[in-house]
Order: sequence, then C-alpha cells, then structure tokens
Amino acid sequence: MIEVISASRLTMDDFWSKSALGLSLRRLAFDSKRLAVHLAFQNSAGLPTVYNSRISTANQSEVLLFVHDDVWIDDYFVVDRVLAGLQSFDIIGVAGSRRRVPGQRAWHYIGPGQPQEREHLSGAVGHGKNPFGRVSSFGPAPAECELLDGVFLAVKLRTLLDRAVRFDPMFDFHFYDLDFCRSARQAGLRLGTWPICLTHQSGGNFASEAWTAACGKYVQKWGD
Repeated sequence: MIEVISASRLTMDDFWSKSALGLSLRRLAFDSKRLAVHLAFQNSAGLPTVYNSRISTANQSEVLLFVHDDVWIDDYFVVDRVLAGLQSFDIIGVAGSRRRVPGQRAWHYIGPGQPQEREHLSGAVGHGKNPFGRVSSFGPAPAECELLDGVFLAVKLRTLLDRAVRFDPMFDFHFYDLDFCRSARQAGLRLGTWPICLTHQSGGNFASEAWTAACGKYVQKWGD
C-alpha cells in the first residue's frame, strides 16, 4: 500500500473539486486498493510537521509518497512506477542533482543565477496550470542523486524508521527537501530519480522573504 501525504490550505470540498492533486487522485480511484490518502486540509503547519506525523503513525502503509497539492499526477501507472523505483533506490523523486557542491542552495542551482550543469542533473517535470504541461527535461533518469526536488518524494516507511530519518520542522516550506536529502545521505540512503509523469503548477518561489529566512537556517545547520 502506498500512502499519499499532502497538505493544502484549501477546505476538503475545494481540495477534491479544484486542486490539481485532488482531481488527480479522483482519476486514480481505480487503484484504490493500492493507494491510500492522508491529507491535511486548511493547513497552516509546515510540511515537515505534516509529513513527520505520518512517519510516526502510518504503520499500515509500506510506502509513503510526499507530494505537493499543486501537482497533476499525469501518470496513471504511478503506483507501479513508485514501487519499481524503490527497488533500485531508498528514496525516489522525479528530478534531482547528481552532485552537491559547497554553497548550493537549490537542487538545480549551485549559486545565485548559476544553474547546475545539465550533465549533473536528472529527471523531468511538467509545468503549467493544466495537466500534461510543458516539460522541463533536466537529464536522463533513472540516476543516483545527492539532492531531489521535494515536489514528489517516495520512500519505504521501514527505511525511515530503521535509519531514524525525519524532516526537520525548522524548515516550514523552503529547504525542507534539501535538508531531508542531506539527512538521508548522511544516514547512508541512496537517492535517485525515476521516470514518473507529473505537472507542477508552481515554478518555485526563490529569493522570497520566507525563502531567505529558511536559507539562513539551512546554512546555520549545515555550514555549507
């Protein structure tokens, strides 16, 4: 069983009738025997708080899938793809960086205005308001990575419990994914991209006030 875990500022009714993820999950209802859902509606807590609560209590689910609520899951074989990916890696995502350099503050940027070289990137993500959006192709996948985009992360529950890996509540909505990936790598886990089709409605919110504040905490914690 895969448990989809997400948080939304929307009410329950609006989530299921309007959000990209809600509409996608309704489309995937045919696979309900293998797909469970845990949602935090009208949420104001940080994503790590929501995610960690399920790591502690989702003992009936073999796999946890952490995903943003503004994601269209375009791939109706998503359950099969996630299960296949977790045969090769401990944690999978749809896009990531195959290396991490000192001072890196995003999985796809190694410095302000300095993108990671394409040879070090992997995966693909669609972007747009509607499903099946324009695809940003970063590089071949599957590939082992150091950092993964937090928009879509899947992991076996037992892996997190055995290695005592959690999301850090210090990072509400920014840097939680980079921090999680580094904690996972520190614990000896293998991260990788896997080909799964989805469309993200957001392109990110880099250099906002909240992002800058989280960046300071990230540097304080990791030092580089």
